[in-house]
Amino acid sequence: MHRLPLVAVSACTRQLGAHPFHMVGDKYVRAVFDAAGALPMVLPALPGLVEPSDLFAHVDGLLLTGSPSNIEPWHYQGAPSPAGTLHDPARDACNLALIPAALSAGVPLLAICRGFQELNVALGGTLHACVHEVARYQDHREPAEQPVAVQYAARQPLLVEPGGVLARLGLPRRCQVNSIHGQGIDRLASGLRVEALAEDGLIEAVSLPGARAFALGVQFHPEWRVLEHPHYLTIFQAFGAACRQRAERRSTTGAPA
Repeated sequence: MHRLPLVAVSACTRQLGAHPFHMVGDKYVRAVFDAAGALPMVLPALPGLVEPSDLFAHVDGLLLTGSPSNIEPWHYQGAPSPAGTLHDPARDACNLALIPAALSAGVPLLAICRGFQELNVALGGTLHACVHEVARYQDHREPAEQPVAVQYAARQPLLVEPGGVLARLGLPRRCQVNSIHGQGIDRLASGLRVEALAEDGLIEAVSLPGARAFALGVQFHPEWRVLEHPHYLTIFQAFGAACRQRAERRSTTGAPA
């Protein structure tokens, strides 16, 4: 009997009252289990304490989650953030180091929203800190006054590029997704391939051609009610299949794939 692959799910840090916490949204861990068929493991943001080689000797996939916080702009030589911007320096330090290590180790990677932005920054790209302030782009932020189900409704047109990962997974040339965010890709990192665009031309998905394993980043939120949306489910199932392949190789060889 094959064991479930183990997927590390990146956590955010939060101060709740007098105590610091490492936190992951329920929708991410449920999507890993329900849609990817894997066992989620919450990965605390402990930069300098969690060695990538130790982690990747034991896990079969890495999921980088979304978050209300923004990447600190000094990581991509950006201008200082507007007053009141939520940051998470521990998560920045942890994930920006883990990403190249995961890719080097051949660990399947799915990066969502903030994780998508982390992928671009970790590989040398830059971000628009406030997409809605860039004249050629629409306002991609969620309608804050609406219920969560309305905020995450699939209403953003996604234009899938031919010949890429998403196209091979069967996503149509045009579909609707739930892309809600304040930051977005400015300069694409060298080596990343554009997988999909928004109608205004903003990059919505990327892949890494030549990666040793599945490596996909999406600006939208396929974890949201993943079992109800066939395109979201397809993405998580592909990620899960890659994680199972790694788990099987590790089981056979007794070492990281």
